[in-house]
Amino acid sequence: MKPQLDPIYLEKLQDYYAEHKVIPSYSVLATLWGISAKSWVSECVKRYEEVGILGWTPDKQLKPGARFFERRLTDQPVQAGLPNPAISDGYDLITLDDYLVRLPSKTSLVRVKGESMIDAGIHDGDLIIVEQQPNANIGEIVVAIVDNEFTVKYLDREKNGQFVLKPANKAFPVIRPRGGLEIFGVMAGLARRTR
Repeated sequence: MKPQLDPIYLEKLQDYYAEHKVIPSYSVLATLWGISAKSWVSECVKRYEEVGILGWTPDKQLKPGARFFERRLTDQPVQAGLPNPAISDGYDLITLDDYLVRLPSKTSLVRVKGESMIDAGIHDGDLIIVEQQPNANIGEIVVAIVDNEFTVKYLDREKNGQFVLKPANKAFPVIRPRGGLEIFGVMAGLARRTR
């Protein structure tokens, strides 16, 4: 008889992994899940492996599987304007990487320092997801190297054809490169903890 996988098991396992950065041994899993029979723990691990939540390293250690980092995504958006009926119990599963990262080998996280992009909703301390590429379209938010320094700004072009970097805060000036301007990448998303 296969065990029913209680959703609490996965939640406890994900919380353990978030704190310790490892998948625990079977004996620790037994304690974590409140299961006394190791055969039952083994069967639960096997079931998680079958559905892609857990996997194995080449040296036979448990590791997170492709679906381990999935999070619930409600099937109904939340209004930022007038209230709408309460969120239903329905949801899909999604990983933040699936949602924010198109090409992992060309994606970087960059921590923002300063307030020059505050009116674009980018705050000091935010992490921006940057798709590394050497060019960008006018109006896109880019991470650029200008005069040997990194900055995040809107890419723009003046009437004389010169590329400039525009802040999203009137207290900061437009950057007109004296030397080179190199595009490191284009902003694809943003992550911020609010508490």
